[in-house]
Amino acid sequence: MSQHSIYSRLVHMAGAWSTAYGPFVLRSALQPIFRRISDDVLDVYAFQGLVRAERNEEPYPPSQFFPLVEPRDLASVDSLLRSIHILNVGSLNRARSGVFVSFQPQLYSDPAAMRLELERIRLAGHEVAMQPDRIVCDINTNAGDGRLIASAIRQLRQAGFRISISNYEASETSIEVVRLHKPDFVRFDGDWVRDYMHNSAGFALLRVIVRQLRDDGIEPIFERLEENWQVELCTDLGVTLLQGYALARPQLAPTDFNEMFPEVSFSPTGDPIPASASSPLPKRSSIDAPAVVLPQPTRPSRVFGKRGSNS
Repeated sequence: MSQHSIYSRLVHMAGAWSTAYGPFVLRSALQPIFRRISDDVLDVYAFQGLVRAERNEEPYPPSQFFPLVEPRDLASVDSLLRSIHILNVGSLNRARSGVFVSFQPQLYSDPAAMRLELERIRLAGHEVAMQPDRIVCDINTNAGDGRLIASAIRQLRQAGFRISISNYEASETSIEVVRLHKPDFVRFDGDWVRDYMHNSAGFALLRVIVRQLRDDGIEPIFERLEENWQVELCTDLGVTLLQGYALARPQLAPTDFNEMFPEVSFSPTGDPIPASASSPLPKRSSIDAPAVVLPQPTRPSRVFGKRGSNS
């Protein structure tokens, strides 16, 4: 795959950007990350870009697709995917929402390749009027050379992008990585969080971890929230950035998220004004409660904006 022809491989059709690799069509699926802006109102803070690959209309999950990519083409495919995610989120024309895109520092060990990739990210953002600070580069620090990761994070920051570290489990290694890199966001491992939510001791530990991160100016993100009770418990933990099927499933671009979750307006005093078409998130029921239910205060249902079916 030629480095010089990378943008000739981007296709805009039926309202969405896509690309291709060999016989594969690569499309962009977006999943909202919500921010709680008051006790009963959530707004879409950003969208995570996810790849959807298919060959002859047969879907290939990422775990099957990426092993089929030639090693010499991995950086180009990675760049193409990042570009279509940024372009598709920017095409929603939302005033505040950003985009989370995966970034693999090990693919850009050559300084010239890294400079070129930074320019490509800026170009994609510029094309849809998305400022660099609305683009968040999500890095898995468990893979790759530590010095290379540190160098990539430094250069991404210098370019104006923000940094997220994924798969956080509050292990000694994870804590040290966060202290070293001081990311803007930490994305907690969903399975790890669910295990700790099921008992009072684990819940208390999560509360301490979240408070420490926020005291350090780092925003925790709880993802893969699949049940309403998990969303409710995030309030008591002080977590304001939430993602998961309980809130919204990914959609292939072009999405109808603007209709489902219109941006929240604010009054002159700064108070949120939910969309008139909004409806509440279903309250927690005893059917999907955790094995150990923690005492929860009664609070209003959250307002998201218009909700519909997620496919």
